[in-house]
Amino acid sequence: MVFAPLLGVVSAAMGDGAASFPLRDVLRYATTSAFLALSVGVITGITGTLAAWLVVMHRFPGRALFTWALALPLAMPAFAVAYGYADLLDVAGPLRGALRDMTGHDLPFEIRSLGGAIFVLSAAFYPYVFLAMRAAFLNLPGATLDAARMLGSRGAAAFFRVALPLTRPALGAGMALAVMETLADYGAVHFLSVQTLTTGVVRAWSVFGSTASAARFALPLLAAAAVLLWIERAGRRGRTHETGKTRWRGPEATPLGRTAGVAAAAFCLLLLCSGLLVPAGWLLANLPGQIPDWGRLATAARNSFGLAAAGALFTVMLATLLALGAERRPLAVRLASLGYATPGAVMAIGLLAPAGVIWSLFPGSGAALALTLLILAYAARLMAAALEPIDAGLARVSPSLSQAARTLGRSEIASALAVRLPLAAGSLLTAGLIVMVDILKELPATLILRPFNFDTLAVIASNYALDERLGQAGLPSLMILVLSLPAVIWLTGRISSPVGRETGP
Repeated sequence: MVFAPLLGVVSAAMGDGAASFPLRDVLRYATTSAFLALSVGVITGITGTLAAWLVVMHRFPGRALFTWALALPLAMPAFAVAYGYADLLDVAGPLRGALRDMTGHDLPFEIRSLGGAIFVLSAAFYPYVFLAMRAAFLNLPGATLDAARMLGSRGAAAFFRVALPLTRPALGAGMALAVMETLADYGAVHFLSVQTLTTGVVRAWSVFGSTASAARFALPLLAAAAVLLWIERAGRRGRTHETGKTRWRGPEATPLGRTAGVAAAAFCLLLLCSGLLVPAGWLLANLPGQIPDWGRLATAARNSFGLAAAGALFTVMLATLLALGAERRPLAVRLASLGYATPGAVMAIGLLAPAGVIWSLFPGSGAALALTLLILAYAARLMAAALEPIDAGLARVSPSLSQAARTLGRSEIASALAVRLPLAAGSLLTAGLIVMVDILKELPATLILRPFNFDTLAVIASNYALDERLGQAGLPSLMILVLSLPAVIWLTGRISSPVGRETGP
């Protein structure tokens, strides 16, 4: 079920159909995607790693707050970050107007550009690197750092010569996740007028009606997805081997001086402001004076939450089955995980072909078919996000418990239901919340597969923004933030816990 959309993309790309775009346009879109992904990967790698090093290894004003608050931009959709900055920094925006009045000069860059997209996506996706590196730094062997200090490696020297080599796999994994999300993004880059492969997929289908061209745009994304997934998995294997098995005492935080402490707090505050406080605050400030359609928003919120709950339940169920059978069918797990690095637009295009076949067999199943395919697209896209915490939770259950249940006459399935799954219930909940947050923010798959007159908060926000009604786009964007924020706060403590704690997935 998870691999079907990927096969659908390959089949559609090899089928008949007139090309809507010349090859030079495809190459131009691919070049833009590659440069955007590389830039965001480098920036998030630097900022996320530095922030994690500061909050784990040093004490400074606000450290207790930044330890968990720096992950909160995960609750803010990237397209909402783009809306906030576009309204604030546009040609007629208040910040640029004030700057021209005060200095007589304009800002040296345009927010609706490739540079603006790099800034917005870096601000939105740095928490992926921050969380990965924070967990890796927390699990560094304290004795190793003590030995490095005794041998003269302190401060930056200890970071570059000891800590960074030990946590390099985690850095690769975090950067790979940020790059995956960059390649999968549609709402922010489309609004900022940046043409990437993902916008090409949606445009080929929605404007030109060519599934074949959309699938051909998607093929480079599938290749990139496979490479990025391999990097992310290699990083996680290395991190477990190098840190989890050797840690007996965690690192101790050292206090920073007054100037250095203020600089560290200012850097962390800058990250938090860029990814959450500034765009969300500006959207919130523009709400007074708007006349929202509360009935439509309430329906969209119900649709968003319903899709998120159904998609999370279905995805966790499939991921649990895969995790239970991982030892016998490891190849199935790898194939199922490929979807996480694949944009939602690609998954949706891959399901259009089977949708046509099902529609011909059951012509009266329009809305039900569309919602079913949409939930399947979510599951295919987010299977790895659910599989990893579930697999880790099941791995912590002692094999002797399952063996004891089998000795007492329980079958393999019964022992899993009675012993393994109840003990891994926290990991199942973690997986469900992760998937729910991602579905609440998902835009391209919903745009392509949703039934007619079926809006979600993300779709309403996108429609308002494309009509340049950014004030009205702010409310549904902030509603997504409000729905996602509690789950992100709860997940932050679990995902970032040191190895060995029972709270970590």
